[in-house]
Amino acid sequence: MDLGNLTPAKGSVKGRKRIGRGNASGQGRTAGRGNNGYKSRSGSKSKLHYEGGQTPLMRRLPKRGFSNYHFRKEVQVVNLDRIASLKLEKVDINTLIENGIIKKANALVKILGNGEITSAVEVSADMFSQTAIEKIEKAGGKVVYQ
Repeated sequence: MDLGNLTPAKGSVKGRKRIGRGNASGQGRTAGRGNNGYKSRSGSKSKLHYEGGQTPLMRRLPKRGFSNYHFRKEVQVVNLDRIASLKLEKVDINTLIENGIIKKANALVKILGNGEITSAVEVSADMFSQTAIEKIEKAGGKVVYQ
């Protein structure tokens, strides 16, 4: 006996319900839907937020705050220590994508000043923090805005 040979006990499994096939089917008249009401009708599928005519939860709760998701700008941040670990002379958005530091080519990139950079690197990106600019130029590098 193994799992592949298991079968249910005889008589424990009945055939599927044949709904809407008349009184003799055992699901006659109301077809297992109860008597009247919204769910007894064909095509009825209640909405997730519908609460039987009661004011839905999302309309009862107070609305607070502000959401700027329509106009937000997605910015990918890169710290100087990640750029220093590349050990390249020129670093741009394509280089960062190839090395797996950022994911998206069309999103803005900002260079932040966390970490130290010792070699002269020409870094091109959309935005730079003030400390990142100071550290790059102090190391003999160059900052290029795209």
